[in-house]
Amino acid sequence: MTINEQPNRRFLRDLFAGPFRGHAIIMDHEAAPRDWSQGDVVISERPVKEWLPAVVQDFETRLKWHNALGDDAVPYVNIQTGTEIFAAAFGCPVHMYDDAPPCALPLVTTADDAGRLPVPGLDARPLARVFELAELVRGEVGADVPISVPDIQSPFDIAALVWRKEDLFAAMYERPGAVKRLVDKCHRLLVDFLFEFRRRFPNCNLCHCPNAWAPPELGAWLSEDEAGSLSTAMFEEFCLPSLVELSERFGGLFVHCCAAADHQYDSFRKIPNLRGLNRVFQAPGPRPAIEAFSGRTVLMVAWTGEQGVCEMLDMALPDTRFLFNMGAQPVDEARSTFERLRARSPRR
Repeated sequence: MTINEQPNRRFLRDLFAGPFRGHAIIMDHEAAPRDWSQGDVVISERPVKEWLPAVVQDFETRLKWHNALGDDAVPYVNIQTGTEIFAAAFGCPVHMYDDAPPCALPLVTTADDAGRLPVPGLDARPLARVFELAELVRGEVGADVPISVPDIQSPFDIAALVWRKEDLFAAMYERPGAVKRLVDKCHRLLVDFLFEFRRRFPNCNLCHCPNAWAPPELGAWLSEDEAGSLSTAMFEEFCLPSLVELSERFGGLFVHCCAAADHQYDSFRKIPNLRGLNRVFQAPGPRPAIEAFSGRTVLMVAWTGEQGVCEMLDMALPDTRFLFNMGAQPVDEARSTFERLRARSPRR
């Protein structure tokens, strides 16, 4: 446990669902380079226990880092996977890279093929290996340490991995019912997984992107990146219903979206209890998001530098809330950056 962990838990809980006591500043730790040539625990042929030392070492590094800096983080165990996990559970083949996370390759190309797919059980190998690793990690670090979920894609984004995308997009016009049925299967699998993960690991961290923490009862986290490929009408027909239902089931929703999706802001605002939104801002910059979500949703900003943070603080409205997830720096530089930003944005 870090020196500030309990105060930080209260501070972040308030940031997402309570009185505003200041913007959050989380400094990413310097992680060891990751060798992706063996894939990840989901698809590896290695015994799950062989992944344990690297995962525990990453947590211990994260713990020392935040103790040294005293930032707003709540350190957690990061079970990092590629985006393939749920698509692989459906049976998708997986492509591996030497320098990037693995990705799923499409399994079906037609509506009839998609219709024959069963909803996988939680004993599907990719999911079972994640649960096994999380159990081993808990045995090493203790039940008080939050354990994060693997990469979580939205139901529609999972479907867009399972069904070859060009055929899926055509089917949205020609066979919309078939697309919705596959999205529903992905939705059911995701709900089952999240409920079971939260049941087995009550102190879990449901965040997968960016690096942050929130109480699990405040909602699930997921990536909704296909939003940039769809019109508003198509997004609201094929994507929004599952996002609304997930938020209602889990007490809220946190969304990462790195697509060109500024046009979906009105649709995102229809998600009840949208606790946080992480965007990779388009050419207009952060101002459209600040105007759209101030007073209702925390803007979780990652992959930007100190100057960009200060510019956003200058743009902030009276009811804007930010969580800044700063990129990794050497510890002395990180400490200096944090101290300047904390002085610029005090915590109350």
